[in-house]
Amino acid sequence: MAGILVYTAPTRGHLYPLVPTLETLLERGHDLFVRTAGAEVRNLRELGFEARALADTVEFAIRNDWQHFEPDEALRSLLLYLVDRGPAEAEDLQRAVEVHQPDLLVVDVHAFGALACAETCGVPWASWSSTLLPFPAPGIPPFGLGLPRSSGALGAMKNWAKANSVQKAYDQALPQLNALRESLGAPPLARLLDWPTTPPRLLYFTAEPFEYPRPWPDSVRLVGPGNWEPFPELLDLEEDSRPLVLVSCSTEFQNDGRLISEVLEGLAREKVRVLVTTASVDPEAFSPPPNARVVRFAAHGPLMAKAACVVCPGGMGLVQKALSAGVPVLAVPFGRDQVEVARRIENLKAGASLPSSRMTPALLRQGVHRAMGCRRGAVEVQLAFRQCGGAPAAADLLEEMLPAPPA
Repeated sequence: MAGILVYTAPTRGHLYPLVPTLETLLERGHDLFVRTAGAEVRNLRELGFEARALADTVEFAIRNDWQHFEPDEALRSLLLYLVDRGPAEAEDLQRAVEVHQPDLLVVDVHAFGALACAETCGVPWASWSSTLLPFPAPGIPPFGLGLPRSSGALGAMKNWAKANSVQKAYDQALPQLNALRESLGAPPLARLLDWPTTPPRLLYFTAEPFEYPRPWPDSVRLVGPGNWEPFPELLDLEEDSRPLVLVSCSTEFQNDGRLISEVLEGLAREKVRVLVTTASVDPEAFSPPPNARVVRFAAHGPLMAKAACVVCPGGMGLVQKALSAGVPVLAVPFGRDQVEVARRIENLKAGASLPSSRMTPALLRQGVHRAMGCRRGAVEVQLAFRQCGGAPAAADLLEEMLPAPPA
């Protein structure tokens, strides 16, 4: 059996979707060595992996994209954060390779420095993404703006103009990324949007039609969502005939606590019960009305069987977990790829969306009721997700990358 070294970004939402695939590989007899956020090491060790924390210089690099209100500035801040932690990632991964001498590397596609290191270290490697990625294609709206699909010559012209603008926004950080790659011996990129195509294989933890159908690069394999969470405790919810609205903030801080305050106010007099998980926000900051309960974390999976609707900023992990259970979503994007996630929810009639800039208790209340009327669309996405190979297929694809055993 093989030794497989996994290197993640310091982000729970990037690790959790991969865990079912890693568990499958472990069950097949492979040795798994994982470098990830320190807070997740104990959880992974309990699953049977050899896990260690990322270097402090990687895990605690400062991220402040949430402080920028202009999308271009927020994107530039995020990209430069990914570049700036790159040298530390490369050094950290190289040390891990020397310790474990793995047969295969599996590297987070958002770890720019680790990707460049993997390209040049001589070990077979693959990558994965648990978030939407910018794969340009004809007929597909340019990534990051949350634009609807358009058709005809006028639509194509609009997409072309917007695509140029998006490419320029990404290429703000291209000189810095290429300097990082060249310092690590990796070839420069012609445009930053090409970065997801550098791995020889990329596991994409989503599926059509949630992701726009298109001709995919040969290296990209859509395997469907990876739904996993480390919270075994179940909240004791009393039997109640009222619909359950599950509300959650992002696990990575982006100053989205106002969503909770507005939802609690908007639903206080509705005939629903509300459960809020605050994640990166302090739960003590809120005073819930009688029909609501606020905690920091809870196991979302078991709650989906009772939920009538999920309200969240639009992170891929929770959205795909909800849709995998046929639960519609109200997405309130605050940034990152969340506007794209919200657009796909709207396109598929699997829920509703509301820009955070327009967020009020009344509009959130209306949005919740609109989303609860979209159960059929959510179930259609659920059925599509079930057609994917999931963790077994993802594990097969990684095993294909292993070197052939000696004759």
